[in-house]
Amino acid sequence: MNGYLNESNFMMVEEGFTTRDLLENILVELCRASNQQAFFVADLGDIVKKHLCFLKALPRVKPYFPVKCNSSEGVIRLLAELGAGFACTNKVEIARVQNIGVPADKIFYSSPCKQVAHIKYAASHGVQLMTFDNEVELSKVARSHPRARMLLGIAADSSPSAHPSMAFGTTLESCRHLLETAKEQAVEVVGISFHLGSRGLEPQAFARAVAAAQLAFDVGTELGYQMRLLDIGGGFPGTEDTRAPFEEMAAMINSALDLYFPDGCGVEIVARPGRYYVTSAFTFAASITAMEEVPTEQPGSDGGWDGGMDPPVCLSPPEPSPCSLPEEDSVSKKSLVYHLSDGIHGTFSCLLFDSPCPSPQLHKRPCPDHPSHSSSLRGPPGHVEDHIADGLELPELQVGDWLIFKDMGAYTIASSAPLGGCPQPQITYAMSRVAWKAVQLFLGKPPAAEDDRETLCAPLSCGWETAEAPCITPALAPASII
Repeated sequence: MNGYLNESNFMMVEEGFTTRDLLENILVELCRASNQQAFFVADLGDIVKKHLCFLKALPRVKPYFPVKCNSSEGVIRLLAELGAGFACTNKVEIARVQNIGVPADKIFYSSPCKQVAHIKYAASHGVQLMTFDNEVELSKVARSHPRARMLLGIAADSSPSAHPSMAFGTTLESCRHLLETAKEQAVEVVGISFHLGSRGLEPQAFARAVAAAQLAFDVGTELGYQMRLLDIGGGFPGTEDTRAPFEEMAAMINSALDLYFPDGCGVEIVARPGRYYVTSAFTFAASITAMEEVPTEQPGSDGGWDGGMDPPVCLSPPEPSPCSLPEEDSVSKKSLVYHLSDGIHGTFSCLLFDSPCPSPQLHKRPCPDHPSHSSSLRGPPGHVEDHIADGLELPELQVGDWLIFKDMGAYTIASSAPLGGCPQPQITYAMSRVAWKAVQLFLGKPPAAEDDRETLCAPLSCGWETAEAPCITPALAPASII
């Protein structure tokens, strides 16, 4: 074992239990204490499974997890334990991973726009691998970090997925000029980097980007650089309900790598999978702290559907909850606005990163004869711009009721105190015993004896199991899990 993660960092659960069971238990305790603070439940076993799938599907690619996607300590410790590297965008993220013992040679300072003070921090802490895509960044690194190993970032054709304000990378036509400028400034360039967006990405986009990278490699080699590293960035889906499954993307990437960077050519391949690792591992629970009714006849009002968005979504509730019971309701349609205990300045900042609008599940089961109403979700009162979701069809809920959001692991964990006075949600980490055994087997350590298994496991209820448990069979080696 590498020593980054041990059983004190998470809650061990047995086969047959899921993170939804753990979430239910937490909700019961919070309701008893009248505590409405939002919280996460994180299934670390889901991340273990994703990691093993990644290594099997892309055996030549080394993953570097982008810390900005999820900076929670449990995720960083687990991925460090599994041997992943980390892509950091500032000195805070570099410090975060180094504070748990990650060595500098496993850190990639991947931001295309870097502050000089952060470049100097990276230099003083041994972080050498960086990227650039223009002369300004090149000059900053040349002055502040002469020992840096640089990757030239090239623009990739990902128009269906890239956000216009987040497009970086130089054109192929500009590569020669930038590489010549780097030569003049005695900057060591060791490879090429590109990054594709993650929304609606087609597998062919990776193939085109790898082909473009090979052309840029040729220019670097011609100018005398030892080009030995290719970063294929991110863009891998975090859930299964995507247009292009991960396995299809991996097959296309492998074909492109075999064609343009065949095995044995001396080029190391790295990637930056973020959403892929953490999206489905995190479930979020937030309570309703306030509600208001708005006139339904006003087109485009807070509570109504104005025709410019998706039509109302009808949600199917899960099992009943002991937290609250629905009150008597009239049969008339209403347009309701619910304010939650968290918003876009905190957990729902994921909406600013092109994440899809979350669809909540109800924690309680409403009476079947109660009508649904056009509903909107907002953050805490007092922030008019804090819009989370519109056009939902929900039964009338009450202050104190809870909403559950799945697939909330990407760009939801604030690295600093959120705006608006909302406390940071607590995270409860859980891992099945068989997933923990898989980690031990993957690292070459036999699983520990199970004499004290009763003392290691929390007493959880079985009241809310999902159709597919995240547990993996202990009789199988890690390669068989996937």
